[in-house]
Amino acid sequence: MCLTLLKMADEESYYIELSQNPTRFEPISKVTNVFFDEVNKQVFAVRSRGATGVVVKGSDEKSTTSFRMEDKGDVISIKFSYDMKVLAVQRSHKTVEFINFLDGCDSKEYSQSCKGKSTRIIGFNWTNINEIVFITDHGLEFYQPESSLLLLSSTTLGNVLHPVYFKGGTLLRLPKFEVDVPVVPKPPKLCLLERDVTMSNIYGQVYIIVLRHQQRGLANMGAEVVLYQLQRESPAKRTDVLRLNMSGRFALNVVDNLIVVHHQASKTTMIFDIKLGGESHDSYVTYHHPVLSPLPIKPFRLKVTGLPNTAQATQITCELYSPNWIVFQPNIVIDAKLGCMWHVLLRLEPMITMIPDKCRLIDFLLLRSECKMVILSVCKQALVPGHQCNLSTISAIFDKLNQVYRNYLEQESQGFQAGEPGVVRSGRKRNQAVVDQSDMYTHVFSVFVDNKDVKHKFIVAVLMEYIRSLNQYQIPVQHYLYELVINTLVQNNFFYQLHQFLQYHVLSDSKPLACLMLSLESVYPPAHQLALDMLKRLSTANEEIIEVLLSKHQVLTALRFIRSIGQVDTVSARKFLEAAVTTEDKMLFYTVFKFFEERNLRLRGHPRFVSGEHCEQYARHFEDLFGSESFMMPAVF
Repeated sequence: MCLTLLKMADEESYYIELSQNPTRFEPISKVTNVFFDEVNKQVFAVRSRGATGVVVKGSDEKSTTSFRMEDKGDVISIKFSYDMKVLAVQRSHKTVEFINFLDGCDSKEYSQSCKGKSTRIIGFNWTNINEIVFITDHGLEFYQPESSLLLLSSTTLGNVLHPVYFKGGTLLRLPKFEVDVPVVPKPPKLCLLERDVTMSNIYGQVYIIVLRHQQRGLANMGAEVVLYQLQRESPAKRTDVLRLNMSGRFALNVVDNLIVVHHQASKTTMIFDIKLGGESHDSYVTYHHPVLSPLPIKPFRLKVTGLPNTAQATQITCELYSPNWIVFQPNIVIDAKLGCMWHVLLRLEPMITMIPDKCRLIDFLLLRSECKMVILSVCKQALVPGHQCNLSTISAIFDKLNQVYRNYLEQESQGFQAGEPGVVRSGRKRNQAVVDQSDMYTHVFSVFVDNKDVKHKFIVAVLMEYIRSLNQYQIPVQHYLYELVINTLVQNNFFYQLHQFLQYHVLSDSKPLACLMLSLESVYPPAHQLALDMLKRLSTANEEIIEVLLSKHQVLTALRFIRSIGQVDTVSARKFLEAAVTTEDKMLFYTVFKFFEERNLRLRGHPRFVSGEHCEQYARHFEDLFGSESFMMPAVF
């Protein structure tokens, strides 16, 4: 038991982990070189410069293959086209070779040299299935597949960046911009290094992310991460600064719109959320601190075979933040010496206890994908003794959830109006959770109302707060929530409060609610009249009102009701005659029978019932009671 608790506590101590099943490849060695293609997310293990084989590993079987190629010298870079039908191999700074692949078999080979005798190829990238771009200028080289962006740098300091956008075979140069350099060295030299600049898509916007190291002589400053938001018509603008409060070697990932910063010296990781709000503003720049205190990545144990003195597979604990780690965007970590490629993942469940401010926690979770069950856990925990929040906090949580719920309903409505069902607009991610009434009822409230340790008045107050929040955001309240409130009130004999809720329309009128009230007449007699009043207010529940009155043997009241709403000519006579017979009141039956005879006479010119009305047995019953020629008084009521 103690070991289990310790393990659970250990599991809750990390908010970042590595994917459980890493992509395995042949580690780097004297005969094997390892390359990574950031666009296709493929690892190439090249043995003996390709002569003894090239093994390509991707995230699925389609992007995994192996082949051999002729040894023509050391490989500098190697990448497949998007459709994996053309392989590009760079072995020199003058030429890139191409190999056509057809059905997995190598075919025609050809090459392309760069223009100019003194020009050197620094790198290359595929921009389409059959298009490629060479980078031949000194500087940085990046490719961002979601937005087809290439980033180059120039000047001696390397701090002037040039974004280049590729689309449909065209090249568009976006406005260049300058990155601030803390200190300009004398004489000037390259300051902005490739490893300190990356590019990523965060909340639907493309950002250039620059790591700015601590300045010498400013021991208290620490390093910063500066975000430049890319613009189409104007230079990229500096929008956010992340304060790391550390110095040393860092690496960056982007996971679920969070900027994840790994610090090698302390072997810890920080997370930043630029939408969660910063603590200070300066000329349109927002400064951010980590969402949580730095923590290590969850330890990872790797299954390995072939270790000395072991006949079977065993597990080893991987060194995290290893000097062999290379980080790629958005969330890839490669250990070329170990032969593993992981995805960096976010662990939301431990954050329930790590972020004590539940409103801030909900704000954070609502910005994450696949967060619904975690949000529901937060709501459930906030209602139980020991973790219970006050009513104002619970109310604020409900409002946050229902604001997103309302936005979702509006976006869905816009999609249907535009003839595009299921379209979600305004930038909301398709996998972002919407916590609706059904979710709250099933996972939170239905469990909450059965908790014997919670006071009943608090239960009613919480349910009414949720209903208040739904009404505030103009979301129609589902009847099962009202039923939960009413059942809780009835079970605890809070009849006066129930009467007030209904009388002052705190609980909105509905047919299911009226039917529930009718079923409560045996324990609370006024419920019957409250239900009838509700049905009358609905004005679309005439059939239900008639059924209720007849079931209570209030046949004359039912007749008066159909006359008041003008439905005398259309109602079924059989239904009323059957109810009158059930009362065993002869004069009541006589009155009802005569009422419908008068209707028949007015509509058809004779008092008889037609065969389709199925009233023959009631006509015979009338004859048995009063004879075939009855001259008694007509129906009066």
